[in-house]
Amino acid sequence: MRKSLTPLGESEMEILHHVWALGEATVAQVRERILKERKVAYTTVMTIMKNLNDKGFLKYYKDGNTYVYSARIEPEEVQSNLVSGLIDKVFKGSTSDLVQTLVKGENLSDKELKELKDLIDDMEDQ
Repeated sequence: MRKSLTPLGESEMEILHHVWALGEATVAQVRERILKERKVAYTTVMTIMKNLNDKGFLKYYKDGNTYVYSARIEPEEVQSNLVSGLIDKVFKGSTSDLVQTLVKGENLSDKELKELKDLIDDMEDQ
């Protein structure tokens, strides 16, 4: 089992999603996207992006005086690590308990239930 990445806070995850969407992004570009939803200081975004770099989620290069960030880790890897951590910490390693909680607690539509059944069927056929 490989070492999991440092857990992410809500703001870190939000910024990471913006960087993934943009491919490459400056602090100003990420802040501009966040400002469409809520107010945030430039220095706050800058600090969080630096922290994401320090934690290994982002990387950057310098273009003149501007730092241009990109993802060091793909969304699927982050999602997998976070879900694995959730399963270990909250569900004592039981994936089926997690799935049961999601299915029972989320009031899934008939379409969503069918998609889950089809996914399981496809996995069994492999």
